[in-house]
Amino acid sequence: MLITEVLFMWGADLFGTSTPKEQNYYRLSWKSPCFADSFSRGRPLIGDATRHTNKTRPTCKYFKRTVPYTVANTAVRKQILLHSYTVLQCSIFGHASMILFVRQNPLWGAANTPLVRWLPAEYEDGEREPKGWNRGWLHNGFQLPPPREVSRKIIRSSTKGKDDIYSQMLVEWGQYIDHDITLTPQSTGSALWTDVDCLNTCENVHPCFPIEIHDMFSGAQGCMPFFRSVPVCFVNIGSDIGQALQRQQMNAITSFIDASVVYGHTPKLESLLRDLSGLNGKLVVNNQFRDPKGRPYLPFVTTLPSNCQQDPQGERVECFNAGDSRANEGMPLTSLHTLWLREHNRIAEALKYINDHWSPETIYQETRKIVGALHQIITMRDYVPKIIGPESFEHYIGPYGGYDPTTDPSASNVFATAAFRFGHATISPILRRLNESFQEHEYFPRLRLQDTFFSPWRIVKEGGIEPILRSIIGTPALAVSANMLMEEELTERLVVPKILQHLDLASLNLQRGRDHALPGYNDWREFCGLKRIKTLDDLKEVVGDYKVAEKILKMYGHLDNIDVWLGGLVENLFPGARTGPLFACLIGKQMKVLRDGDSFWWEAEGVFTQQQMAELLKVSLSRIICDNTDIGEVPFDSFRFGKYPSDYVPCNHIPSMNLERVKEMFQ
Repeated sequence: MLITEVLFMWGADLFGTSTPKEQNYYRLSWKSPCFADSFSRGRPLIGDATRHTNKTRPTCKYFKRTVPYTVANTAVRKQILLHSYTVLQCSIFGHASMILFVRQNPLWGAANTPLVRWLPAEYEDGEREPKGWNRGWLHNGFQLPPPREVSRKIIRSSTKGKDDIYSQMLVEWGQYIDHDITLTPQSTGSALWTDVDCLNTCENVHPCFPIEIHDMFSGAQGCMPFFRSVPVCFVNIGSDIGQALQRQQMNAITSFIDASVVYGHTPKLESLLRDLSGLNGKLVVNNQFRDPKGRPYLPFVTTLPSNCQQDPQGERVECFNAGDSRANEGMPLTSLHTLWLREHNRIAEALKYINDHWSPETIYQETRKIVGALHQIITMRDYVPKIIGPESFEHYIGPYGGYDPTTDPSASNVFATAAFRFGHATISPILRRLNESFQEHEYFPRLRLQDTFFSPWRIVKEGGIEPILRSIIGTPALAVSANMLMEEELTERLVVPKILQHLDLASLNLQRGRDHALPGYNDWREFCGLKRIKTLDDLKEVVGDYKVAEKILKMYGHLDNIDVWLGGLVENLFPGARTGPLFACLIGKQMKVLRDGDSFWWEAEGVFTQQQMAELLKVSLSRIICDNTDIGEVPFDSFRFGKYPSDYVPCNHIPSMNLERVKEMFQ
């Protein structure tokens, strides 16, 4: 078989659409059923900055280095892969010495490396064909139900209750921090050999894996377009030939919680986002628009015209540029990106004032380090325990015990493709915009979800980010139950640029799990030490709704056939949590390795001093909102829903970090 160059896309959005003018491309070579790809690396280091005294610390910057790496498996006879290493170069302020050492596993957590598998892949042909690829294929004696049928008969709900404990911010932060951990790029829109357009075919031909439709769905052609994830091969020393040939999927960004969502995951993007013309180490801001109080917005993308929606009666507003390519997917997500842009610049300005002898590079790197730590604190202290519950947090994550070089911090396939998609069931079909009294805004009415996608113009022309942030802290999240899983706005009217028909997010999630060859729900329960579901009564007990359990078994035929995303979603929630036993386990395990396998985790020895850590712990998401918006009253915890004004406090009651107190330590 001849080696063929294939052009794959990097940076496609969550739903598999392509925006060629705004994406980077990789030329990938393949010579096996899994299309062995070349991939480059990001954050993992050839050298780490380690132990130094509490009074001095290094300031580090990252440089990209590319070195050849040859696959040492002659049976596979692959090509040379190029790994682009990021080298940490550090300068030390003070007199303490620094030791550099080589990481034992420099690819762990790297950008453009495979999502790790905690259980073996289950392809129908053992190598690359996903479950459902071969129509008529039996699994445990039954055909798998089409994802659209599962969505219509089990997942879709016309009404949902409200969560009286948590705010919509819990949902939005989940999406935001997910974009800091994973990005699975989708393949181009055409079949490899025949040039068939995936938007116009209902045939399974790589990389097209369309979703069958047997109902009148938005005038669909009998199927819903679906693009398979970009394939990669991963060869370890000692891997057997079957493993080497299997199709894997890529995480295009670093898995670490490192604020790459703010700064970008490549040196090129990072440089583009920095204000290199100034002397303050700031990020670049929009030079065309400001909010009503003069605060900055994100800069626009450089490739114009962009693909974002436009005001039909006004001036163009292009897509915003940020550290993650998905920043424009929704207005709440864009608002969080804007918030952290402003927070970086606020801290940078304060550090420049405190240490006026610092160079712009030093200010930028120190600010980035602080912002990264705040992302870690807000996520692990304030967000994760609410998602998996305090008992699961203690069981699966527990107290921090220091950096563990034997822990692989890479994102797992099941986390990215199933477990962390639990939040899709809590997305609201309506975005309310609230005024200073946390009431419906008199000028900017509520919007249907489909009108918020890729619409930065609404932020620029309709009051800025404050009405949106008030909404997501002042509106309860949607409740989750087995008989009310996902709003029709997401299953019937999902809008994606460049695709004319509406899509169904539930169907896309189920198909993505099959595309990635995830084992079934029961196998993952066993992986987590949970009891396998063997009978309908077992399923009824776990789900808590007899009718739903019966529907599931009727559709799947065999309990081992249940898709893991559906199975985890319908489980009874743990007390004080927004997930059941399976997703609490999978999310907990992932968060633990992200923390323990990160040598730059904010609590790791030598990263911050005790005094610095005490100051960092004062910061909350409510404080970030207070410091960077015109919102003057907030709840102590923005993730908890409270009634205005009784459960809100003035911003001067919210603790803040005092950079003056750590002036000595930051020098």
